[in-house]
Amino acid sequence: MELQYGFGRETRVFSVPDKNLLCEVTQNPVEADATGSDAIRLALADPIGTKRLRDMVRPDQKIVIVTSDITRPCPSGLIIPEILEELHAGGADNSQITVVFALGSHRRHTEAEKKQLLGESVYGKIACADSGTEGFVHMGTTAAGTPVDIDCTVASADLRICVGNIEFHYFAGYSGGAKAIMPGVSTREAIQQNHSRMVLEEAKAGNLLGNPLRQDIEEAAAMVGVDFILNVVLDEEKRVVKAVAGDLRKAHEAGCRFLDRLYKIGIPERADIVVTTPGGFPKDINLYQAQKALDNAKHAVKDGGIIILAASCTEGLGSEVFERWMLGSESPDAMIEKIQKQFELGGHKAAAIAMVLKRCRIFLVSDLEDSFVRKLFMEPFSSVDEALTEAFRILGKDSSVIFMPHGGSVLPHVTE
Repeated sequence: MELQYGFGRETRVFSVPDKNLLCEVTQNPVEADATGSDAIRLALADPIGTKRLRDMVRPDQKIVIVTSDITRPCPSGLIIPEILEELHAGGADNSQITVVFALGSHRRHTEAEKKQLLGESVYGKIACADSGTEGFVHMGTTAAGTPVDIDCTVASADLRICVGNIEFHYFAGYSGGAKAIMPGVSTREAIQQNHSRMVLEEAKAGNLLGNPLRQDIEEAAAMVGVDFILNVVLDEEKRVVKAVAGDLRKAHEAGCRFLDRLYKIGIPERADIVVTTPGGFPKDINLYQAQKALDNAKHAVKDGGIIILAASCTEGLGSEVFERWMLGSESPDAMIEKIQKQFELGGHKAAAIAMVLKRCRIFLVSDLEDSFVRKLFMEPFSSVDEALTEAFRILGKDSSVIFMPHGGSVLPHVTE
């Protein structure tokens, strides 16, 4: 059987014998009320737990729209024009509105990337800036000791609107909602303090209400104040199949419930070999982002098995700290021990990969140099076919295979 997957901006194929393929983990069939811009307009017209956005607008307000950066698949260019229509209907002028890209700990954008994110209809007409451009302001400290240090433009706004997409997150439970504030427009020090809670048992994918790390995120956002959110759920083709709008928590929870129906996938058993990919650009832009697919794949592979991760990683590892941890550690065990004693943002991704390596081998199909990949405690291959051939040689020709073409989105679990 030939199977296809996204690799950077390309589509590639590989083959696996029918007898070996246990299953392909793809989204569940879920009927959408509306898709694309229609779904966004529907959500804006019927918000959850708040008035319509147009009814929140007041004269001379400073309005900020916080949206995702280039590493996220959030379709800002589709969402923000619809939000602007709603704001204009309430009497807002473009001069009142600023778009802030939530960088978290990521690199700054080029102007071309800002234009790509916003689209021709918005870029140049609305002020836009990366978070941190004007500095940060301290707004308090959470019960867990996380400093709430927020981008000045966001902190000084009169009306705060957060935009994002919802998907599973390996320790925050889900993306979207309050994550636009923490870590989105927070300082590196604040993010590091919040993310240090990732080692707690309940800080895991698919866990929202009982997740201590997520609770810290929600507390930080409540201290800042978010007036309105618009979050979307994307299908495997990156099309909007659900939009939720309104109250920060109520709307986000509704979006998470839809995501569960779409992407929590039952599998008959764990496989000897799991082939996974983030789904192409931008999710495989670097290993820092592609790690999410690897983390979800660990739920589908047997102990002692092999995960084949196909991710272009054209921008390398994506974080200097992450690179230092990956290249400067003696072993995966050393990374795990170190993160428990001395948490460091960026190092947390290295430790997460190390925890996967404790359970199975990782074959990496990427654009990285072979010698570099070996330094990451992974094994390099030029194609998925080549990697599969070697996996069958090691584990046996009858080894079972699970394929996860959108590994960063789906959360597999063994059904009883």
